Amino acid sequence: MDIKRPDQSAAKRKKRLLYGGLAVVALVAITFVLGRLKPAAPTIERNLVYIDTVKQGQMLRQVRGLGTLVPEEIRWIAARTQGRVDKIILRPGAVVTPDSIILMLANPDVEQAAANADSQLKAAEAELANLEVTIQSGVLQAESVAASARADFEQTKLSAAVNEQLFREGLVSKLDLDLSKVRAEQAATRHSIEQRRFQFAKDAVKPQLAVKQAEVDRIRALAKLRRDELDALAVRSSMNGVLQLLPVEVGAQVQPGSNLARVANPSRLKAEIRVAETQARDIQIGQVAQVDTRNGIVEGKVARIDPSVQNGTVTVDVHLAGELPRGARPDLSVDGTIELERLADVVHVGRPAFGQERSTVGIYKLDADGTYAVRTQVKLGRSSVNAVEIVDGLRPGDRVILSDMSQWDANDRVKLN
Repeated sequence: MDIKRPDQSAAKRKKRLLYGGLAVVALVAITFVLGRLKPAAPTIERNLVYIDTVKQGQMLRQVRGLGTLVPEEIRWIAARTQGRVDKIILRPGAVVTPDSIILMLANPDVEQAAANADSQLKAAEAELANLEVTIQSGVLQAESVAASARADFEQTKLSAAVNEQLFREGLVSKLDLDLSKVRAEQAATRHSIEQRRFQFAKDAVKPQLAVKQAEVDRIRALAKLRRDELDALAVRSSMNGVLQLLPVEVGAQVQPGSNLARVANPSRLKAEIRVAETQARDIQIGQVAQVDTRNGIVEGKVARIDPSVQNGTVTVDVHLAGELPRGARPDLSVDGTIELERLADVVHVGRPAFGQERSTVGIYKLDADGTYAVRTQVKLGRSSVNAVEIVDGLRPGDRVILSDMSQWDANDRVKLN
């Protein structure tokens, strides 16, 4: 027969309550501890990221852009007259001089006009010569008449003087004396008139010849213009250089002003560098630049800045001061680096793969042993091609990750393996 033992049942019930309470307390404690633990940091291979050390000292600000070499001296040769391309003598790549004939044009009308102008010039010159002979003949005739009048005047004057002397001696009558004086006065008047007429004939030579000479000069200028148009049918280079472009073919009809050829001087090249519009605001004329032709680096200076923006870039002309390396030629692709300024004693680091200058970005900074990297808010200042100024958030000696870490934006800490 079973016997009830109430004291043992109560003891078991208390023990179960005690164990249950301890289990609840342990569960709460474990939950609290787990809540305080930091989430596991993702692991990154160290050799897959670029790590740099923050430095303090001089920082060289530069901007970089791509570009091409272009000739400083380019000349387009245009057609002076209408014509047809009859013959092409030189092709692009040929070395030319001012007298080199590149191509020949044909235009019969130009040839005929030049021949007519030459004929008109010869006729005008002959008329001028004939007029000069006629005028000089008239001058000589006037001079002859003036000389004859002078002789008559001298003769009548002497006759009057003789008669006056004879009249005093009573050998000549008063009437003869008066007649001799009248003849002398008439001769004097005629002498004066003929002298003035001779002088007028001499003074009229230049004006008469000048009128005809002006006409001859006009026809000569027209003839020269027609001859120049005829000579222009032989299209010449007009400068030393290399023939770059020939946009016409044999048989093509060209109009006055049409571009027939382009000649450039390959020994004088400049670099046209295209810089992003966000980096071009600090570029000034005269700043030092370096142009990498991939076969050597040439020093230069900024000579011109395009005032307009095209396709998000600003074109900067760099005058090359040094000797060009071998292989440098027009349209060669180059890299240009322009030095903006040198900043003394600033905190700087390599330029990260993200973030613009004068902005605040999150950069992963390594701890003392370099195992973990924690994201830190860093204020950036002025930037260069390969460096950026640190305004706040980092100190000299800190090591940071400059690679693109956007895939770990959800983690404030990463582990480097």
